[in-house]
Amino acid sequence: MNADVRLALRQLRKAPGFALTAVFTLALAIGANAIVFSVLNALVLRPLNVPRPENLFMLERNYGSETTPSESYPDYLDLRDRNRSFDSLVLYDIMGGVGLDAGHGNPSVVWPYMISGNYFDALGIQPYLGRFIHASEEHGPNSVPEIVLSYALWHSHFNGDPAAVGRTVQINKHPYTIIGVAPPDFRGTELFFAPDFWAPIVDAHQIADWDSLEERGNHNAWAIGHLKPGVTPAAATSDLNTIANSLAKTYPKSDDGLKFSLSHPGLAGNTLGRPTHAFMLGLMLLAGLILLAACANLGSLFAARAADRSREIALRMALGSRRQLILRQLLTEAVLVSLAGGALGMAGAVVILRTLSTWRPIPNIPINVPVNPDAKTYALAFLLAVFSGLFFGLVPVRQILRSDPWQIIRSGTTSVGSTRRFTLRDILLGLQIAICAVLVTASLVAVRGLARSLESNYGVQPKGVMLVQTDLQMAGYDPGQRVQMQKRMLEAAAAIPGVASVGYADRLPLSLGGGDSDVFADTTTDFRPTNAAADAQNFNVSPDYFRAAGTALLAGRTFTMHDEDKAPIVAVVNREFARKVFGSADKAVGSHFKFWGGNRAEVVGVVENGKYETLTEDQKPAMFFSFLQHPSSDTWLVVRSQRDPQEIAAALQRSMRSLDPALPLEIRTWNSELDSALFAARVATVSLGVLGILGAMLAITGIFGMASYTVSKRLRELGIRIALGADQRKVLGAALGRTFRLLATGSIAGMILGVLATRVLSFIVYQATPKDPFILGGVILTMLCVGVVAALVPARRALAVDPMILLRDE
Repeated sequence: MNADVRLALRQLRKAPGFALTAVFTLALAIGANAIVFSVLNALVLRPLNVPRPENLFMLERNYGSETTPSESYPDYLDLRDRNRSFDSLVLYDIMGGVGLDAGHGNPSVVWPYMISGNYFDALGIQPYLGRFIHASEEHGPNSVPEIVLSYALWHSHFNGDPAAVGRTVQINKHPYTIIGVAPPDFRGTELFFAPDFWAPIVDAHQIADWDSLEERGNHNAWAIGHLKPGVTPAAATSDLNTIANSLAKTYPKSDDGLKFSLSHPGLAGNTLGRPTHAFMLGLMLLAGLILLAACANLGSLFAARAADRSREIALRMALGSRRQLILRQLLTEAVLVSLAGGALGMAGAVVILRTLSTWRPIPNIPINVPVNPDAKTYALAFLLAVFSGLFFGLVPVRQILRSDPWQIIRSGTTSVGSTRRFTLRDILLGLQIAICAVLVTASLVAVRGLARSLESNYGVQPKGVMLVQTDLQMAGYDPGQRVQMQKRMLEAAAAIPGVASVGYADRLPLSLGGGDSDVFADTTTDFRPTNAAADAQNFNVSPDYFRAAGTALLAGRTFTMHDEDKAPIVAVVNREFARKVFGSADKAVGSHFKFWGGNRAEVVGVVENGKYETLTEDQKPAMFFSFLQHPSSDTWLVVRSQRDPQEIAAALQRSMRSLDPALPLEIRTWNSELDSALFAARVATVSLGVLGILGAMLAITGIFGMASYTVSKRLRELGIRIALGADQRKVLGAALGRTFRLLATGSIAGMILGVLATRVLSFIVYQATPKDPFILGGVILTMLCVGVVAALVPARRALAVDPMILLRDE
């Protein structure tokens, strides 16, 4: 074996260009597979870092074919106390940013989990310092003034000082005692979100102005739990639905038709789990195609190299060397190349993965997924390297086994120039081209979908809009002071020169978080969910919000400052709401509907439809209320202006600070705020774009190698053709016609497969569709360019043949 390795190294040193090309090609393919697998492992395969993760399940509420993990606190209490399948059920909610003042008088925005008291005990997590919150401490609303810090926040805000445990800090101007620090490897129970601290959910009203502990119809928290030993998921689901039937009879107004199912936690249940699993598996398949293309490429190279070494191999066999020894030698060369490529690819993958592990796609929100490679990733890279080496190393086997050494010695060559209809190298090249076409099609579908997303009408026009975000509760404003402060903020922003319009909203379309409510016809008296006419998104806005946001008014009017708390409740609805509840926009204006358990509202206007939660969602009903009638501490100012964004941001900062110097502010463009909505589409586009480029590179090298090899082996024939008067077109046809026929065939097959494979992108990239002339034209143009670039040098060599020199040499 050592002799084989030494001989293989000598042979590879004799052909450094071949060796480097092979190693680099394989490094790209194995590196891409290692990166994709490591992300797949982090999001899909690797369980949550809690004890007994395989036995941990999340509860999902079923709405027909749709499910959502959101539960209400009263329902959670009933499920926790009455089920017989779980050791214990816990509840948690990812709360928006809150103000943490560690005693410096300058609060910083941090993101907590609001948790039930049994959260840590039920999950089996042990504190790094201090202790955790316990269920025995809960005695009603605002009864547990304690928080647990994450290990990262303890280091960043308290310098890792053990004395931080026991200190009192201010959370939204309310005192809370730090009782413990979580272990460094515990990041909560969602893979994508690492909380800064954990706070008791019974204190949600005090911390976040969330007063829903008694509202059974308000579903905004997630429940998970470990199954008891011996209990199957199906039995647990049956147990939960037995309780659900009882709740539906007892509380028909909120729980009618209630059904449950189970999902795996970590990606908000099925909400993110299903599309993430589908996309990552699809991406892994495409990465596998990259490796297959690389192996096909190297198989062609090794077959050509074996043909070039045919005289050497024939002499060795004529002198008595066994074919098995020669095959072993060739396989040793292939495996050495593959292991070197695997090591180089894995080294590059580690660098990229470590960068991705520290990347926060939305800087002001702790969204981050550690994707550092583990033993599984290294094992996969090693296995792929060995498999690849054996795969492309075995390609020349048939060629060697069927060769006649005496014929090769007499003629000086093998049957490389065979005129058979298809050779193995033809099949391998066609496979590379088809794979490249698949990857290019998927890439262009994603790019086109993202471009359409950026140009699409979301029901708002974000261009030229600055956003000012604050939380008045975080700033210490009492409920009675908040509306007045919001009015002052609107007036101050409107007074800035160059501002065309200013509006207020308690939340924005396509931003993180959301709220929806059942809506009922005006004649409804039984407000159980099954009687709802629609499930509508709800927003609280100021009169000028629609003009500032660029939302078109289709009928009726918007709000006025007279639509205040003492006036009858009025609403503006979107076209989909009007269609579902009233039949049309014309019938909606002046009509009434009921919501939130019987409150009655009059529709005064209808606006265009929009996108409210995700870009890929179907049209959803939406209703807008006057912020004077439904006040909130969450504050977004929508400021439309033609001035330079930096100038208007500075002016807004000065204007808001003049009202309250201590007001926590975040000022940014609306386009940058949409980064969270476009994040999945951009990741998909970049990922597929990189794979498409890799596929094109492999196709170029494959076509170039095939064309160059064909031309080099047919120089004498081409010289004779030229000497007999053949024109350039016929010479090129003879030299490269076969290659371009393979290019056309492989491209058509790959395009068809690519169209079928990109259907999964429609779940991630808005308006991603392969049925687009731009996509088809782009694929054809790309593959044509790939062929031209790859064949340019061999074509010039074929046309430059001098028949006199060739015949004289002969």
